[in-house]
Amino acid sequence: MRSTFDAGPTAMNPDLTLLQPYPFQKLAALFGSVTANPDYRAISLSIGEPKHATPQFIKDALTDNLAGLANYPTTAGSDALRSTIADWLARRYDIPAPDAKTQVLPVNGSREALFAFAQTVIDRNRPAPAVVCPNPFYQIYEGAALLAGATPYFLNTLPEDNFALNFDQLPEETWQRTQLIYVCSPGNPTGRVMPLAEWQTLFEMSDRYGFVIASDECYSEIYFDEAPLGALQAARQLGRDDYRNLVVFSSLSKRSNVPGMRSGFVAGDAAVMAKFALYRTYHGSAMNPVIQAASIAAWSDEAHVAENRRLYAEKFSRVVDILNPVLPVSLPDASFYLWIRTPIADTTFAQALYRDYNVTVLPGSFLARTAQEINPGANFVRLALVAGSQETVEAAQRIAQFVSTLD
Repeated sequence: MRSTFDAGPTAMNPDLTLLQPYPFQKLAALFGSVTANPDYRAISLSIGEPKHATPQFIKDALTDNLAGLANYPTTAGSDALRSTIADWLARRYDIPAPDAKTQVLPVNGSREALFAFAQTVIDRNRPAPAVVCPNPFYQIYEGAALLAGATPYFLNTLPEDNFALNFDQLPEETWQRTQLIYVCSPGNPTGRVMPLAEWQTLFEMSDRYGFVIASDECYSEIYFDEAPLGALQAARQLGRDDYRNLVVFSSLSKRSNVPGMRSGFVAGDAAVMAKFALYRTYHGSAMNPVIQAASIAAWSDEAHVAENRRLYAEKFSRVVDILNPVLPVSLPDASFYLWIRTPIADTTFAQALYRDYNVTVLPGSFLARTAQEINPGANFVRLALVAGSQETVEAAQRIAQFVSTLD
């Protein structure tokens, strides 16, 4: 007899059928027909998961506060954590500290918050709601839009535009329906930082069309020279002291090498934040008190972040020197990615590199959608320089050797 559990669901959210496989599912399928060369140890540059050591003082903060497991967390987080985040924003961006009670909210990593935010912002009662995303992009943006009942539209970020957001790509009719735009600065995968003029244009468009700006800034602390301009900083410089229709998302994952802690924050327009806090009260995503204590320690220290940047700068310098003779590669503004044009199709490049040299990179076309009749990720690959220096340099040497065989 077939049990009730074997029957399967009789109905599901139909929007789930709109979701595409994640880039790493596509990568697994691409590699399914080939075997990696066993003469080389496997090195992966495909996933943006930091591999630098978690600072000991953060580990100590976790173990020193295990008593917090006995308490239910509140959605708003502790006053101490919200104040710590507000103070960090003030120091980092040279702005007045946001109101810790109304303009700052701790979250379980920026990924969860970026998804949940669309569910808060999108008004399904308005006809054909639209969400705008950069292209290539972090796939959470698309999934969040679809499951909020909106249609995603894409702005291709192209090398001929220096990977800028070209707002003219979308027609007036689409902007009239846009309720939310996701931006990422420093960008994934290009590492480009949005300048003040681009922010000004975006703010003016937000005022004209009424959409909310979700600024994903999870790579903001990995840079090589000048600290990247942030959205709240840009708003203050342009006289938008209330941060109207602007919310930023940040995380400790990359900054402090704690991706497993799932700790970040959302900050910005108090009116929008109030709605988001209400949604999260029902969503149930409150941050563990133990994680909150460790997060206070992490946001309060900059020495480990400076050391983290030093390690990345050293790796980038060596890798760029190795790859420059064979590939068009240059240092990004920020982040830990290299976005490199390939001499052959990106999928062919990635598959052959894996097969012959056991190095995994991510095809750019897997990070993008076809929009305005092109896939802007095609013929690019993304390299995440997250592993240790020796391993990363070895991967670069293998890539250079592989490319030399393509001549």
